[in-house]
Amino acid sequence: MVDGFSIRRVKSGIPGFDDLIGGGFPEESTILITGSTGTGKTTFAAQYIYKGAEEYGEPGVFVTLEERAKDIRREMAQFGWDFKKYEKEGLIAIVDGVSAISGIPSEERFVLEDRLNVDNFLRYLYRVVKAINAKRLAIDSIPSIAFRLQDEREIRGVLLRLNTILLEMGVTTLLTTEAPDPKAGKISRYGIEEYIARGVVILDLQEKNIELKRYLLIRKMRGTKHSMRKYPFEITPHGVVVYPSGEIY
Repeated sequence: MVDGFSIRRVKSGIPGFDDLIGGGFPEESTILITGSTGTGKTTFAAQYIYKGAEEYGEPGVFVTLEERAKDIRREMAQFGWDFKKYEKEGLIAIVDGVSAISGIPSEERFVLEDRLNVDNFLRYLYRVVKAINAKRLAIDSIPSIAFRLQDEREIRGVLLRLNTILLEMGVTTLLTTEAPDPKAGKISRYGIEEYIARGVVILDLQEKNIELKRYLLIRKMRGTKHSMRKYPFEITPHGVVVYPSGEIY
């Protein structure tokens, strides 16, 4: 309860994860999913959007800035997720933010024409969210928005504007970013992402008995009680699964 009102929850669609955050993400919050390369950030974000449509009937937008939309669909099909089905039903929109920049013609319905212009990016994002009345949004990833910006103040300004427009849209958002060195406390590329987000989830790998194990740590989640322990997770044939009662690293 906050000021006498119960916080509404948005289910993550990640088995085991909601147990750690009081039942789901606080509604209309911005959550940073950070980790080093290969830790499962894109899968985590895509699962959030897909399961929102499949299990809860909640429309969602997935903005892909690193891979073409058709590659995302193909990769996620390995988990049995048929994105096309829910795109046809108007429950999912995938925004292709790669083709135009790389000069490749795109047959996608939602294509970012000029990713280098941040204001155009934010306006287009707003239109797509409103077009399908989205409740969920995932942007993969933040470094791809800022990769042409050299000045740190400019990057900070862009991220602050992004956060403002996300709040105006009223969506519950997952942003992915690279963590240069989580073990040394460097959990985001620019050092500001964790401050604009109401929640921070770190995905990482840890050596255990001569093999790498995946673990998850909720660094922050405003508006809800949450565990501060590291929990194991796996990327299974059905997607990301967290083990709240599993071995704690």
